Amino acid sequence: MLKEICQESKERMEESIGSLSERYARMRGGRARVDLVSGIKVDCYGSRMSLEQISNISIPEPRLIVIEPWDKSVLGPVEKAILASDLGINPTNDGTIIRLAVPPLTEERRERLAKMIKQWAEETRVSVRNVRREARGKISDLEKNKEISEDEKKRAEKDIQILTDDFIKEIDEFQERKVKEISQV
Repeated sequence: MLKEICQESKERMEESIGSLSERYARMRGGRARVDLVSGIKVDCYGSRMSLEQISNISIPEPRLIVIEPWDKSVLGPVEKAILASDLGINPTNDGTIIRLAVPPLTEERRERLAKMIKQWAEETRVSVRNVRREARGKISDLEKNKEISEDEKKRAEKDIQILTDDFIKEIDEFQERKVKEISQV
């Protein structure tokens, strides 16, 4: 029972970090990256498809993303989807491809992004701590119901705390790397 609680807690903490990782990946820095646009959903062929499913995405220059749909009839919907996304870049459509020029970051924008990075990291830390709190509650309930001894409870709580500390450390390192990445000119 205790192993299940620890395993479930670990999985939920990993999900939190995965979510943070996705948020950071979608964050627009000063460089062009495929993952900035790969998750954008486009309404075409009667359904919503990701941009990478319907086009070739390339980075010919450090500040340029080129999107070349396999079917030219979806250029309009692709352009509309990019405008509707929170990317903040205006697409240039020449009838065959769409170009996205990634503007360099201003100092003010870098500072705002750094604050956002720190805020998201703190939200993830809170999420991890909530998982720890829930796990401790389950462990306490097991002890109250006489399903485990006090020693087993203390050992399990210690394991959960070690797990939490490891994930918090990983979040801190992740945040540091991302702030450093954004700060580079």
